[in-house]
Amino acid sequence: MPSLTNHELFIGVLSGTSVDAVDAALVGFGERAELIATHTLPYPPELRAELLALAIPGENEIDRLGAADVSVGRHFAQAVNGLLASAKVSRERVRAIGSHGQTVRHRPRQVVPFTLQVGDPNVIATETGLPVVADFRRKDLALGGQGAPLVPAFHAAMFRREHGQRVVVNIGGIANATVLPAAADAPVRGYDTGPGNTLLDAWCRLHTGAPMDRDGRFAARGTVQERLLRELLADEFFARPAPKSTGPEYFSLAWLQERAAGFAPADVQATLVALTARSIAEAVRGSGAAAALECGRAQGASLPLEVYVCGGGARNPVLMQALRERLPECAVETTAALGVDPGWVEAMAFAWLARQRMNAQPGNCVEVTGAKSAAVLGGLWWPE
Repeated sequence: MPSLTNHELFIGVLSGTSVDAVDAALVGFGERAELIATHTLPYPPELRAELLALAIPGENEIDRLGAADVSVGRHFAQAVNGLLASAKVSRERVRAIGSHGQTVRHRPRQVVPFTLQVGDPNVIATETGLPVVADFRRKDLALGGQGAPLVPAFHAAMFRREHGQRVVVNIGGIANATVLPAAADAPVRGYDTGPGNTLLDAWCRLHTGAPMDRDGRFAARGTVQERLLRELLADEFFARPAPKSTGPEYFSLAWLQERAAGFAPADVQATLVALTARSIAEAVRGSGAAAALECGRAQGASLPLEVYVCGGGARNPVLMQALRERLPECAVETTAALGVDPGWVEAMAFAWLARQRMNAQPGNCVEVTGAKSAAVLGGLWWPE
C-alpha cells in the first residue's frame, strides 16, 4: 500500500451499468490523486436481477424502487466497510465518501428531464459512520445540462499535460470520450459516444448465460456484419451534436433485438464490438484533438495523438484491438501507461468529486454537459 503520509483520504464508491458489483476505492490526495486500496463486492443475484428490471419501465415501480434504494445503500455501506477493513485504515482518517449510486433511469432529453440513482446516502452514512456526498448529477440537470458525463472533470485534473493533447476514453456500460487540450485556458470537451459494454454484456447474458464476454472470446467467434453495423449506426443518437449523454435504458436489449433478428449470435457480438470501437473512433476524429494532430503533421510534427482507455472495456483485448484498428494514426493505450489502473478510474473520480464538494469547488465541465454554469455538485449527508 502506498504511504498515507500527507494524504487527504476520500472513498469513491459506485456500481456501473453492468450491475454486477460495487467498487469502492480509497484515494489519497496530495500532489495528485493516488489509488491507495480497492474492494469489490458483488451484488446478490436477486438484487442484481431487480436492478436490471428497474432499468426498464414496469409495474409497481415506486414500491420496488423504494426497497431497492435501501438495499443498494446497505450494499454500498458493506463495500465501504470491507474496503476499510482490508486496507486496515481507520475511518477517522477518511474525510468523506463519494457515492455515485446505481443509475436506474437517465432521461436528459424528456420534456421534464431527470436522472435517478438509487443507494440511499442516509443508509450509507449511518452504516459506515462517515459523511457521504451523493446525488451528483441532478444539480447539473437543474442548470440545463445533461448531468453526464461527469468524469471528464476528473480526467482533466488527473491526466492533462502542458505539452500535447490527450483523449481519455472511458468504456463502461456507456462509453464517453474526454478531449484534454494542452493549453490551460482551453476548455475540456467530451460527451457520451454510445454503448460501451452494456449491449455486449446484455447480448452475452442472453446467449451464453455469462454476465460478460470475458476477454472478448464470444465476439472473437463471430464476424462483423457490415449491414447490421450500418443499421445500428443509423440511430439518431450518433449524429446528434454534443452535449449529449445516454444510458442502457436507451441502448437496451430490446433496441438491439429489433435490429439484430436473423443474425448469428456470435456475429452480433462481433458487430457490437465494432459499434463501440467505431463510435469512439469517430468521436476522437471529430474532436479538436484530431484537428490539432493534423495541424501538427502539416508543421512537421510526428508524434501521434495519445488515446488512453479506462473502464471495463480496457480489459477486453478484442475491443482494444478493434479500437486500435479504427485509430491507426493514434497511440492507443490504457491508463495503466499513466500509472492508473484502468478499472478504478471512475471510482477515483467520485472520490475526487466528493473532495470537490467538501471544498466547495465545481465538479462539472459546462462544455461537456451543457449546463449554464459550473457548479458544486452533490448533497452532503452526515452519519448522525
